Amino acid sequence: MSAKREVTPPSTPRRKSQRTLVRPETASNQLRTRAQHAQERAQDYVEAIADLITACGEARATDLAKSLGVTHVTVIRTVRRLQREGLVSTQPYRSIFLTDSGRRLAARAKARHKTVIAFLEALGIPPAIARADAEGIEHHVSVETLAAFEKFLASAR
Repeated sequence: MSAKREVTPPSTPRRKSQRTLVRPETASNQLRTRAQHAQERAQDYVEAIADLITACGEARATDLAKSLGVTHVTVIRTVRRLQREGLVSTQPYRSIFLTDSGRRLAARAKARHKTVIAFLEALGIPPAIARADAEGIEHHVSVETLAAFEKFLASAR
């Protein structure tokens, strides 16, 4: 005769409640990052348009596409969105022009970009790598962190 044995499932270790793993600032940080991602393209475009106008006297869609490494169609679609946002103006078969708002955004983006590159180079990062890394950092660095970069750079001079 065999005795019946009760089979009990192995006990699983109790996990911490999901609520204890979520930090309150996580949602606000994620929200901020999504908003920054939404502004990245606009900042890159107005900065590139300003650079082309400075270097060539005008910003054409084909030159903008080459500068940003995107297709002509992508430029046209993005420029339309920038027009709706009041950052650029265009006329058929003419260049792309920055509005006052577009020029202000381009100036702010350029200043952030220069600060991040200078900070990375001050840390000993080679210039080519600093320029490449700055492309992402410039859009996500907070005002406070950017101010700290500027303070560091001022004290290093």
